Amino acid sequence: MDYRRLGASGLRVSVIGLGGNTLGRYVDERGTAQVVGAALDLGVNFFDTADIYSAGVSEELLGKALRGNRERALIATKVGMRAGPGPNENGSSRKHIFDSVRASLDRLDVDYIDLLQIHRFDPDTPLEETLEALNDLVRAGDVRYIGCSNYDAWRLTQALWISDRRRLAPFVSAQPQYNLLAREIERELIPACLEFGVGVIPFSPLAGGVLTGKYRPDQPAPEHTRGYNNPNFAARLNRADLETVERLDAWAHERDHTVGELALAWLAAQPAVSTVIAGVRSPEQVAANVAAGEWKLLPDDLSAIDSLLSPEGGSNDEAE
Repeated sequence: MDYRRLGASGLRVSVIGLGGNTLGRYVDERGTAQVVGAALDLGVNFFDTADIYSAGVSEELLGKALRGNRERALIATKVGMRAGPGPNENGSSRKHIFDSVRASLDRLDVDYIDLLQIHRFDPDTPLEETLEALNDLVRAGDVRYIGCSNYDAWRLTQALWISDRRRLAPFVSAQPQYNLLAREIERELIPACLEFGVGVIPFSPLAGGVLTGKYRPDQPAPEHTRGYNNPNFAARLNRADLETVERLDAWAHERDHTVGELALAWLAAQPAVSTVIAGVRSPEQVAANVAAGEWKLLPDDLSAIDSLLSPEGGSNDEAE
Protein backbone atom coordinates (compact mmCIF):
# COMPACT_ATOMS: atom_id res chain seq x y z
CA MET A 1 0.00 0.00 0.00
CA ASP A 2 1.22 3.47 -0.88
CA TYR A 3 0.64 6.36 1.52
CA ARG A 4 0.35 10.03 0.65
CA ARG A 5 0.14 13.26 2.55
CA LEU A 6 -3.38 14.60 2.90
CA GLY A 7 -2.88 17.85 1.06
CA ALA A 8 -0.13 19.95 2.65
CA SER A 9 -0.71 18.41 6.09
CA GLY A 10 1.62 15.91 7.70
CA LEU A 11 -1.09 13.23 7.82
CA ARG A 12 -0.33 10.20 5.65
CA VAL A 13 -3.33 8.38 4.20
CA SER A 14 -3.54 5.15 2.21
CA VAL A 15 -4.00 5.78 -1.51
CA ILE A 16 -7.03 3.48 -1.34
CA GLY A 17 -9.46 4.21 1.47
CA LEU A 18 -12.80 2.77 2.51
CA GLY A 19 -16.09 4.59 2.03
CA GLY A 20 -18.70 4.08 4.73
CA ASN A 21 -21.85 4.82 2.75
CA THR A 22 -22.64 1.11 2.39
CA LEU A 23 -22.27 0.33 6.10
CA GLY A 24 -25.64 -0.14 7.74
CA ARG A 25 -27.27 0.15 4.34
CA TYR A 26 -26.03 -2.91 2.48
CA VAL A 27 -23.56 -4.27 5.05
CA ASP A 28 -24.58 -5.39 8.54
CA GLU A 29 -22.48 -5.44 11.71
CA ARG A 30 -20.82 -8.78 10.97
CA GLY A 31 -20.12 -7.79 7.38
CA THR A 32 -18.68 -4.46 8.49
CA ALA A 33 -16.27 -6.22 10.83
CA GLN A 34 -15.13 -8.43 7.95
CA VAL A 35 -14.75 -5.54 5.53
CA VAL A 36 -12.86 -3.33 8.00
CA GLY A 37 -10.65 -6.23 9.08
CA ALA A 38 -9.74 -6.99 5.47
CA ALA A 39 -8.99 -3.32 4.83
CA LEU A 40 -6.67 -3.06 7.83
CA ASP A 41 -4.89 -6.27 6.84
CA LEU A 42 -4.25 -4.82 3.36
CA GLY A 43 -2.84 -1.56 4.69
CA VAL A 44 -5.89 0.67 4.35
CA ASN A 45 -5.82 3.30 7.09
CA PHE A 46 -8.40 5.85 5.87
CA PHE A 47 -12.06 5.23 6.71
CA ASP A 48 -14.62 7.79 5.56
CA THR A 49 -18.19 8.05 6.84
CA ALA A 50 -20.77 10.72 7.75
CA ASP A 51 -23.21 11.39 10.54
CA ILE A 52 -26.17 10.98 8.15
CA TYR A 53 -25.09 7.69 6.54
CA SER A 54 -27.81 5.21 7.49
CA ALA A 55 -28.97 7.72 10.10
CA GLY A 56 -25.78 7.29 12.11
CA VAL A 57 -25.59 3.50 11.88
CA SER A 58 -22.57 3.69 9.58
CA GLU A 59 -20.60 5.47 12.30
CA GLU A 60 -21.76 2.99 14.93
CA LEU A 61 -20.75 -0.05 12.88
CA LEU A 62 -17.42 1.48 11.89
CA GLY A 63 -16.63 2.30 15.51
CA LYS A 64 -17.42 -1.24 16.62
CA ALA A 65 -15.34 -2.74 13.82
CA LEU A 66 -12.33 -0.61 14.75
CA ARG A 67 -12.32 -1.41 18.47
CA GLY A 68 -8.86 -2.55 19.42
CA ASN A 69 -7.40 -1.06 16.23
CA ARG A 70 -8.00 2.65 16.76
CA GLU A 71 -4.30 3.49 16.44
CA ARG A 72 -4.21 1.87 12.98
CA ALA A 73 -7.11 3.86 11.60
CA LEU A 74 -7.78 7.41 10.48
CA ILE A 75 -11.48 8.14 10.89
CA ALA A 76 -13.06 10.81 8.71
CA THR A 77 -16.66 11.84 9.16
CA LYS A 78 -18.88 14.71 8.10
CA VAL A 79 -21.33 17.18 9.57
CA GLY A 80 -23.70 19.69 8.01
CA MET A 81 -26.59 17.77 6.47
CA ARG A 82 -29.97 17.66 8.18
CA ALA A 83 -29.79 15.39 11.21
CA GLY A 84 -33.27 16.01 12.61
CA PRO A 85 -36.47 18.06 12.28
CA GLY A 86 -35.43 21.00 14.47
CA PRO A 87 -34.41 24.39 13.06
CA ASN A 88 -30.87 23.97 14.43
CA GLU A 89 -30.35 20.37 13.33
CA ASN A 90 -29.00 21.33 9.94
CA GLY A 91 -26.21 23.39 8.45
CA SER A 92 -22.84 24.56 9.73
CA SER A 93 -23.67 26.73 12.72
CA ARG A 94 -21.54 26.45 15.85
CA LYS A 95 -24.43 24.75 17.66
CA HIS A 96 -25.07 22.14 14.99
CA ILE A 97 -21.37 21.39 14.52
CA PHE A 98 -20.75 20.97 18.26
CA ASP A 99 -23.89 18.89 18.80
CA SER A 100 -23.13 16.70 15.79
CA VAL A 101 -19.50 16.12 16.73
CA ARG A 102 -20.51 15.08 20.24
CA ALA A 103 -23.01 12.61 18.76
CA SER A 104 -20.46 11.28 16.25
CA LEU A 105 -17.86 10.73 18.97
CA ASP A 106 -20.44 8.75 20.93
CA ARG A 107 -21.50 6.63 17.96
CA LEU A 108 -17.92 5.97 16.89
CA ASP A 109 -16.93 5.38 20.53
CA VAL A 110 -13.69 7.33 20.12
CA ASP A 111 -12.04 10.26 21.86
CA TYR A 112 -11.31 12.22 18.70
CA ILE A 113 -12.04 12.41 14.97
CA ASP A 114 -9.05 12.47 12.64
CA LEU A 115 -10.73 14.44 9.85
CA LEU A 116 -13.98 16.36 10.27
CA GLN A 117 -15.50 17.56 7.00
CA ILE A 118 -18.26 20.07 6.42
CA HIS A 119 -20.61 18.03 4.23
CA ARG A 120 -21.77 20.96 2.12
CA PHE A 121 -21.58 24.73 2.15
CA ASP A 122 -24.19 26.38 4.34
CA PRO A 123 -25.31 29.72 2.85
CA ASP A 124 -27.28 30.61 5.97
CA THR A 125 -24.32 30.58 8.38
CA PRO A 126 -21.39 33.02 8.19
CA LEU A 127 -18.32 31.12 7.05
CA GLU A 128 -16.38 32.80 9.85
CA GLU A 129 -18.68 31.16 12.43
CA THR A 130 -18.18 27.73 10.87
CA LEU A 131 -14.40 28.05 10.73
CA GLU A 132 -14.14 29.43 14.28
CA ALA A 133 -16.18 26.47 15.56
CA LEU A 134 -13.99 23.99 13.70
CA ASN A 135 -10.86 25.69 15.01
CA ASP A 136 -12.14 25.41 18.58
CA LEU A 137 -12.73 21.67 18.09
CA VAL A 138 -9.17 21.27 16.81
CA ARG A 139 -7.76 23.24 19.75
CA ALA A 140 -9.82 21.16 22.18
CA GLY A 141 -8.47 17.92 20.69
CA ASP A 142 -11.86 16.58 19.61
CA VAL A 143 -10.80 16.89 15.96
CA ARG A 144 -7.32 16.63 14.46
CA TYR A 145 -7.83 18.01 10.94
CA ILE A 146 -10.69 19.66 9.05
CA GLY A 147 -11.90 19.51 5.46
CA CYS A 148 -14.86 20.34 3.28
CA SER A 149 -17.11 18.53 0.84
CA ASN A 150 -19.14 19.80 -2.11
CA TYR A 151 -17.51 23.26 -1.96
CA ASP A 152 -17.01 25.34 -5.09
CA ALA A 153 -13.45 26.46 -5.76
CA TRP A 154 -14.17 30.07 -4.83
CA ARG A 155 -15.80 29.02 -1.54
CA LEU A 156 -12.80 26.87 -0.69
CA THR A 157 -10.49 29.77 -1.49
CA GLN A 158 -12.60 32.12 0.63
CA ALA A 159 -12.45 29.68 3.55
CA LEU A 160 -8.67 29.36 3.28
CA TRP A 161 -8.32 33.15 3.15
CA ILE A 162 -10.43 33.58 6.29
CA SER A 163 -8.46 30.88 8.11
CA ASP A 164 -5.17 32.49 7.13
CA ARG A 165 -6.28 35.97 8.12
CA ARG A 166 -7.65 34.83 11.49
CA ARG A 167 -4.95 32.23 12.13
CA LEU A 168 -7.44 29.37 12.26
CA ALA A 169 -6.94 25.72 11.39
CA PRO A 170 -7.34 25.50 7.59
CA PHE A 171 -9.14 22.97 5.44
CA VAL A 172 -6.61 20.30 4.43
CA SER A 173 -8.97 18.35 2.18
CA ALA A 174 -11.90 18.68 -0.19
CA GLN A 175 -14.30 15.89 -1.09
CA PRO A 176 -16.00 16.48 -4.45
CA GLN A 177 -17.60 14.15 -6.96
CA TYR A 178 -14.81 13.13 -9.33
CA ASN A 179 -14.47 10.22 -11.70
CA LEU A 180 -13.77 9.41 -15.34
CA LEU A 181 -17.27 10.51 -16.31
CA ALA A 182 -17.45 13.60 -14.08
CA ARG A 183 -14.42 15.85 -14.51
CA GLU A 184 -15.96 19.29 -14.12
CA ILE A 185 -13.85 20.04 -11.04
CA GLU A 186 -10.72 20.01 -13.21
CA ARG A 187 -11.63 23.51 -14.41
CA GLU A 188 -11.34 25.35 -11.08
CA LEU A 189 -11.38 23.19 -7.96
CA ILE A 190 -8.44 20.95 -8.85
CA PRO A 191 -6.16 23.92 -9.72
CA ALA A 192 -7.17 25.61 -6.46
CA CYS A 193 -6.41 22.47 -4.45
CA LEU A 194 -3.01 22.09 -6.11
CA GLU A 195 -2.19 25.75 -5.55
CA PHE A 196 -3.19 25.84 -1.88
CA GLY A 197 -2.17 22.35 -0.77
CA VAL A 198 -5.63 20.85 -0.29
CA GLY A 199 -5.90 17.10 -0.77
CA VAL A 200 -8.74 15.79 -2.94
CA ILE A 201 -10.81 12.84 -1.73
CA PRO A 202 -13.09 11.93 -4.65
CA PHE A 203 -16.51 10.54 -3.90
CA SER A 204 -18.45 8.40 -6.38
CA PRO A 205 -15.21 7.11 -7.98
CA LEU A 206 -17.17 4.46 -9.89
CA ALA A 207 -19.99 6.82 -10.91
CA GLY A 208 -22.55 4.90 -8.89
CA GLY A 209 -21.48 1.63 -10.49
CA VAL A 210 -21.59 2.83 -14.09
CA LEU A 211 -17.80 2.52 -14.29
CA THR A 212 -17.91 -1.16 -13.39
CA GLY A 213 -19.17 -2.05 -16.87
CA LYS A 214 -22.36 -3.70 -15.60
CA TYR A 215 -24.55 -1.38 -17.69
CA ARG A 216 -24.56 -1.55 -21.51
CA PRO A 217 -26.06 0.68 -24.24
CA ASP A 218 -29.54 -0.36 -25.41
CA GLN A 219 -29.78 -3.00 -22.69
CA PRO A 220 -31.94 -2.83 -19.55
CA ALA A 221 -30.16 -2.41 -16.24
CA PRO A 222 -29.45 -5.83 -14.68
CA GLU A 223 -31.52 -6.89 -11.69
CA HIS A 224 -30.04 -6.26 -8.25
CA THR A 225 -28.18 -3.15 -9.45
CA ARG A 226 -28.81 0.48 -8.47
CA GLY A 227 -30.05 1.23 -11.97
CA TYR A 228 -32.62 -1.56 -12.15
CA ASN A 229 -36.13 -0.14 -12.53
CA ASN A 230 -34.88 3.13 -11.04
CA PRO A 231 -36.02 6.27 -12.90
CA ASN A 232 -33.82 8.45 -10.69
CA PHE A 233 -30.77 6.62 -12.05
CA ALA A 234 -31.74 6.91 -15.71
CA ALA A 235 -29.70 10.06 -16.35
CA ARG A 236 -26.53 8.17 -15.50
CA LEU A 237 -27.34 5.54 -18.12
CA ASN A 238 -27.14 7.83 -21.12
CA ARG A 239 -25.77 6.43 -24.35
CA ALA A 240 -22.71 8.70 -24.53
CA ASP A 241 -21.43 7.65 -21.11
CA LEU A 242 -22.20 3.97 -21.62
CA GLU A 243 -20.36 3.97 -24.95
CA THR A 244 -17.43 5.69 -23.24
CA VAL A 245 -17.41 2.97 -20.58
CA GLU A 246 -17.36 0.31 -23.31
CA ARG A 247 -14.25 1.90 -24.84
CA LEU A 248 -12.56 2.13 -21.45
CA ASP A 249 -13.54 -1.45 -20.65
CA ALA A 250 -11.96 -2.75 -23.84
CA TRP A 251 -8.75 -0.77 -23.19
CA ALA A 252 -8.52 -2.08 -19.63
CA HIS A 253 -9.13 -5.69 -20.64
CA GLU A 254 -6.34 -5.46 -23.19
CA ARG A 255 -4.11 -4.86 -20.17
CA ASP A 256 -5.67 -7.62 -18.05
CA HIS A 257 -7.67 -5.22 -15.90
CA THR A 258 -11.33 -4.30 -15.48
CA VAL A 259 -12.84 -0.91 -16.15
CA GLY A 260 -13.56 -0.61 -12.43
CA GLU A 261 -9.87 -1.07 -11.66
CA LEU A 262 -9.07 1.50 -14.32
CA ALA A 263 -11.45 4.01 -12.74
CA LEU A 264 -9.70 3.76 -9.37
CA ALA A 265 -6.19 3.65 -10.84
CA TRP A 266 -6.93 6.74 -12.93
CA LEU A 267 -8.00 8.71 -9.87
CA ALA A 268 -4.95 7.52 -7.95
CA ALA A 269 -2.80 8.87 -10.80
CA GLN A 270 -4.17 12.41 -10.46
CA PRO A 271 -1.66 14.65 -8.63
CA ALA A 272 -4.26 16.40 -6.49
CA VAL A 273 -5.82 13.18 -5.19
CA SER A 274 -4.72 12.01 -1.75
CA THR A 275 -6.93 8.94 -1.28
CA VAL A 276 -9.63 7.18 -3.29
CA ILE A 277 -12.64 5.98 -1.30
CA ALA A 278 -15.22 3.50 -2.54
CA GLY A 279 -18.03 1.79 -0.72
CA VAL A 280 -17.89 -2.00 -0.68
CA ARG A 281 -20.08 -4.91 0.36
CA SER A 282 -17.48 -7.63 0.86
CA PRO A 283 -13.83 -8.24 1.77
CA GLU A 284 -13.28 -9.37 -1.82
CA GLN A 285 -14.23 -5.92 -3.08
CA VAL A 286 -11.77 -4.37 -0.64
CA ALA A 287 -9.00 -6.57 -2.04
CA ALA A 288 -9.99 -5.66 -5.61
CA ASN A 289 -9.88 -1.94 -4.82
CA VAL A 290 -6.47 -2.25 -3.18
CA ALA A 291 -5.18 -4.17 -6.22
CA ALA A 292 -6.50 -1.42 -8.49
CA GLY A 293 -4.51 1.13 -6.50
CA GLU A 294 -1.34 -0.81 -7.28
CA TRP A 295 -1.83 -0.28 -11.04
CA LYS A 296 0.47 2.61 -11.90
CA LEU A 297 -0.72 4.42 -15.00
CA LEU A 298 2.03 6.08 -17.03
CA PRO A 299 1.75 9.45 -18.84
CA ASP A 300 1.15 7.67 -22.15
CA ASP A 301 -1.65 5.68 -20.52
CA LEU A 302 -3.31 8.83 -19.26
CA SER A 303 -3.11 10.41 -22.72
CA ALA A 304 -4.69 7.32 -24.25
CA ILE A 305 -7.47 7.41 -21.68
CA ASP A 306 -8.16 11.07 -22.47
CA SER A 307 -8.56 10.09 -26.11
CA LEU A 308 -11.00 7.34 -25.19
CA LEU A 309 -13.05 9.74 -23.12
CA SER A 310 -13.39 12.09 -26.06
CA PRO A 311 -12.61 10.27 -29.32
CA GLU A 312 -12.85 13.49 -31.32
CA GLY A 313 -10.09 15.07 -29.22
CA GLY A 314 -9.66 16.79 -25.89
CA SER A 315 -10.73 15.75 -22.42
CA ASN A 316 -14.26 14.83 -21.42
CA ASP A 317 -15.00 18.00 -19.46
CA GLU A 318 -18.70 17.91 -20.22
CA ALA A 319 -19.37 14.32 -19.16
CA GLU A 320 -22.23 13.85 -16.71
